[in-house]
Amino acid sequence: GVGDRVWLALAAYQRANSGSAQEYAMLPAERVFLLPANASFDQGASLGVPAITAYRALTVAEDGPWRLHPGALTGKVVLVAGGAGAVGHAAIQLARWAGASVITTVSGPAKAALATAAGAQHVLTYTDPDVVARIRAIAPDGVDLIVEVAPAQNARLDLAVIRNRGSIAVYANNGGDQVTLDVRQHFSLSVRYQFVLLYTVGADVIRAAAEAINAALVDGALAVGEEAGLPLHRTDLAHTADAHALVESGVVGKVLIDVSVGFAPAA
Repeated sequence: GVGDRVWLALAAYQRANSGSAQEYAMLPAERVFLLPANASFDQGASLGVPAITAYRALTVAEDGPWRLHPGALTGKVVLVAGGAGAVGHAAIQLARWAGASVITTVSGPAKAALATAAGAQHVLTYTDPDVVARIRAIAPDGVDLIVEVAPAQNARLDLAVIRNRGSIAVYANNGGDQVTLDVRQHFSLSVRYQFVLLYTVGADVIRAAAEAINAALVDGALAVGEEAGLPLHRTDLAHTADAHALVESGVVGKVLIDVSVGFAPAA
């Protein structure tokens, strides 16, 4: 209704005059979700594509879960590649909220601190020559699910640590567009590769994700800010180009644009 606090997903998709870097926007209702009362606008602006992508990546395994809720991932070990990125951060938070043990790989100490703040119990450096042994020490039978940002770089690592019938959810192409897989080794483990792009998953998946994300928000599980592992960088609407430049520079965290409108939202 009028005055509702909301968060958005895919605001600009197939809508050349839309998006969220503007004071007013008209959007299809299926891309707009109520923001729980205890959630800040900073949280709402940080959700969207990263949180829904993370949700999708965590719900594609053949043995489930198909929906996230507290306890849904109890007993599972999830490996999040790049835990300091926006999707990686959300994947850590959602996996922990759902009860998983979370391992993440990062490039160095600064990002390790952020992944730890997000809630990962085990934070490793992916360039460590012993990283496979370290993961196997945590998960002797292999990890259940991998949330993968850099398949070209990590395919060997993933194969070395995935369990029988485990799943690898790929949502980005960091480090290269081409992946070489050993067919025999993968089919011997019945590994599932699942590629994830929100523009093509369909409205039902996005709706289910939004419901779970809102439940996690109510539970306080999707905090943002450096103390929660996701630094925030701000510009105002007049400096939107600077916000894009920050993103393109590879800044760690979320870039938010403060938008002032001509009316006060309802309490």
